[in-house]
Amino acid sequence: MNFFRKIIVVLLLAVMSALNVPAQTGGTTTAPAPQENETPQWLKDLRRWEIVLFGSFPFSLFTATFAMDMHRWRVANGLDFSDTGRRYAPWPLKSSGAIAMSSEDQKNTIWIAIGLSAGVAVADQVIVQVRRRNARRRAESIPVGTTIITRTPLLTEPDDDEEDLEPEE
Repeated sequence: MNFFRKIIVVLLLAVMSALNVPAQTGGTTTAPAPQENETPQWLKDLRRWEIVLFGSFPFSLFTATFAMDMHRWRVANGLDFSDTGRRYAPWPLKSSGAIAMSSEDQKNTIWIAIGLSAGVAVADQVIVQVRRRNARRRAESIPVGTTIITRTPLLTEPDDDEEDLEPEE
């Protein structure tokens, strides 16, 4: 019963926050027009780096854990495939009674994963910067007075005949 009371309180709080919207005045309000380059490019690049860093961390952690388990397996018994030898093997090959990583190995695995994620984020940033520089060079290499033609598809509306696909009797 206590669980249902907590759910009701959470729902009431959510509804009350939605009802706390102030009423509109009689005048019309317009949002300010967004300006170009409102946010500096370096800040956008930093945000992209952060997104790539945290987005790649789970994959880096899986890779680092697998690599650490392979290293432990090789050091412990030279990659032995017997039941007792697979106690240090990585996840898909582990046998029953597997030996868990020590806290030091876990810390090292996390640091390796952070380093891999940072490397992926830096590589992404380098690729973006190179592409941006190449696009800027291409744009600057166009002679002054050159006509730039941009091709876009026309928006066509369907004909009346195409909408009525029922057979006539």
